[in-house]
Amino acid sequence: MRSALSRLIRSSCSVSSSRLSSPVLLKNGKAFSSDATPRDSGRVDEPFKVEEAEPVKVPPPPPSPDKLLVLGGSGFVGSHVCKEALERGFVVSSLNRSGKPSTSESWADKVIWNQGNLLEPASLEDSMDGVSAVVSCVGGFGSNSQMFKLNGTANINAIRVAAEKGIKRFVYVSAADFGLVNYLLQGYYEGKRAAEAELLSKFTYGGVILRPGFIHGTRRVGSVNIPLGLVGSPMQMVLQNAKPLTRLPLVGSMLTPPVSATSVAKVAVRAATDPVFPPGIVDVYGIMRYSEQK
Repeated sequence: MRSALSRLIRSSCSVSSSRLSSPVLLKNGKAFSSDATPRDSGRVDEPFKVEEAEPVKVPPPPPSPDKLLVLGGSGFVGSHVCKEALERGFVVSSLNRSGKPSTSESWADKVIWNQGNLLEPASLEDSMDGVSAVVSCVGGFGSNSQMFKLNGTANINAIRVAAEKGIKRFVYVSAADFGLVNYLLQGYYEGKRAAEAELLSKFTYGGVILRPGFIHGTRRVGSVNIPLGLVGSPMQMVLQNAKPLTRLPLVGSMLTPPVSATSVAKVAVRAATDPVFPPGIVDVYGIMRYSEQK
């Protein structure tokens, strides 16, 4: 009887110890079980291997297109600049005294129109926020004092505000010399040259001056389209290969070949958006040459 009871107690202890056994985790990260049999008591289980997930390559967001500000974008040359910039995928804004023009052409709906006066520098600041480059097509005629303000003072104000805003590139559509005409339109040319000097001083590495002669193309005046190309295009074909004649005294400058508004716009947009476009003055022959490049 006593012998049977002893065997029962040993059997119960054996079962209890097997149920209470549990794995133990060592400091080195390896685990073993306390109920290992004598046969495998010398073997230690291998640690679990956790494989690192491959990094997910997220493509960077596409760069936002450059924002181009066209001063005088509703005018003859300015409208061509706006259309050229839109066709090349740039965000285009424009500042004019009247804001959005009354034209029904579709390109005008894609431009961000701002109303302001270049003779009041404070009205320019908001329109230049977030702008990467400026193209000025501002100019006009009148008395000598009026012409100096429109062609000189207005553009000088714009150049100074753009420089203060940290804008990197500024393109100014100026005008070629025409000898006697320079004297007759003294305020016009003095204003142009004053703006050019300001641009070269403020934008030494990012300032470009375009000096076209007569600009031809279809010009809209009110509801009437004036086909200036009917005269300008044949003259351009004749005079573009007669550069030596422009060196003739008195009349030479009058033989400067005309150039199309489309060509001026192409070069203006390229000069404003291409960081390797050389700064400085581009004459009418340079405009024709750059406009033919792709």
